[in-house]
Amino acid sequence: MSKSVAITPALPLTSPFRSKSEREQDRADKREAVLLAAVRMFNARGYHAASLDDVAASLGISKPTIYHYLGNKEQVLVECVNRGLSMLREAADAAMSAPGSGHDRLRAFLLRYACVNMDDFGRCVIRTNEEVLSMDSAIRFRARKREIDAAVREMITEGIADGSIAPVDVRFASFALAGALNWPARWHDPAGPLSPQQVAEKLVDIALGGLIPHN
Repeated sequence: MSKSVAITPALPLTSPFRSKSEREQDRADKREAVLLAAVRMFNARGYHAASLDDVAASLGISKPTIYHYLGNKEQVLVECVNRGLSMLREAADAAMSAPGSGHDRLRAFLLRYACVNMDDFGRCVIRTNEEVLSMDSAIRFRARKREIDAAVREMITEGIADGSIAPVDVRFASFALAGALNWPARWHDPAGPLSPQQVAEKLVDIALGGLIPHN
């Protein structure tokens, strides 16, 4: 009579190959790293002085790798600017749908607006001159900035209507607020004593002082 032989179950095979989702996440992470390195280079040196060679060197990659993930230099800049503009648009949408008076919604948006402008991508929006963009890109850039301005004007108008904001020239009020809150993108030091939120609160309180109704 033959003896039975015990069969040891085979261990599950671990694939050495990355899954589709892992490959997609890896690509997204690398693209984000390239974009962040580029926007910081643009902010520090200016668009003309910054080069994709320097961006590539800072990451230990080749320039063709940047082309692969983002495209040429202008395409990289447009991507950086669009990221900042999207952050501002999202802040405007959130503020406009929030409860409270027009003044409350405007203040909430301006606080976020100022903080975004002290972020890497927000700084790029403020520091980018349309002259460095192609005509098509410049047109889209202006259109998206007008969307933000229109949202600010709408909040000011609502505040005037509900009495939480004094009757003012809406157009000039919007320009004045944007001008005051764009400058931190040029002078705020992330390593300085004040956080972006602290700077935003101080500036917004001062900027909105002129919009408070006087009884």
